[in-house]
Amino acid sequence: MRPAWSVIWFTTLLGCAQGLVVALALAGLLPGGAAAPVLRDGLLLGFALGAVALGCSFAHLGQPLRAWRAAAMWRSSWLSREVIAVPAFLALSLASALLLEHHGSWPGWLRGLTVLAALLLWLCTGKVYAAIAFIREWATPLTPLNFALMGLASGHLLGAAWLALHHAPAAAWLQRLALVWSLLAWMSRAGALARLRRLRRAGTPQGAIGAGARPVRQVSRGFTAGSFNLEEFGLQASALLLRRLRSLYMLAGFALPTLALGAIAWSQPRASWLLALSLVQFTALLGERWDFFAQVDHPQNHYYAAAQ
Repeated sequence: MRPAWSVIWFTTLLGCAQGLVVALALAGLLPGGAAAPVLRDGLLLGFALGAVALGCSFAHLGQPLRAWRAAAMWRSSWLSREVIAVPAFLALSLASALLLEHHGSWPGWLRGLTVLAALLLWLCTGKVYAAIAFIREWATPLTPLNFALMGLASGHLLGAAWLALHHAPAAAWLQRLALVWSLLAWMSRAGALARLRRLRRAGTPQGAIGAGARPVRQVSRGFTAGSFNLEEFGLQASALLLRRLRSLYMLAGFALPTLALGAIAWSQPRASWLLALSLVQFTALLGERWDFFAQVDHPQNHYYAAAQ
């Protein structure tokens, strides 16, 4: 399946923003904590990342001015629920920053609602893909779990760098939490790849045209020009390229952050190191999200398969 860069940036940036806001919510409760201005500016950073992510999502729409209509099916559609959850999370993050600005405190009820909004948004985003039963690569509880764990890992690492930059005592705790989330994300993504290797291709040529058990041999696609289906659902990428990409993002996005954070977990946080590690991890997670879409072998490809 052809990955859309607008959705790749949207999901990766938004996940990092969610993880950052959750990290800042925890930072206010950890020993030593962080000053209100540091938390306020960190929340504004999280809001900015989320707003940029939301802007990226509009590039994927055919009619951006009609995007509000996507919320109409919230009773049955996870996409509609996500459309509602994104602005709700951003609004709560901004409201938290404004209260810290004017009152110097982050009320517990608002802190809890903001964290809950982030968690629900991860669920909605993950279920947009996990609920598509005929795409076996996505139809697993590991999909929303991976979205959440990767967002928590990248967000906590960025949060640790932010607090270390401002010499906040809670930076050391976020550094250790980033280690935990990176390790869990590594394990979860490795589990998803192991599951992927065991999957059988969904559907058969017989099933695509309702032929039952009768043998079918396709001799032509039925057309000679290109089509939307072939372009969107038929990615031409070699297995070698995908294997190398997976090795690269598993190393840079999970193994390297986990090992590096493990080595410095009990040392004084250094903002420059943490920020560099955060950038490396985020870049690798973009590659992971590209592979998340590229790995899909859409069942419709049976019907449009090239004649052998």
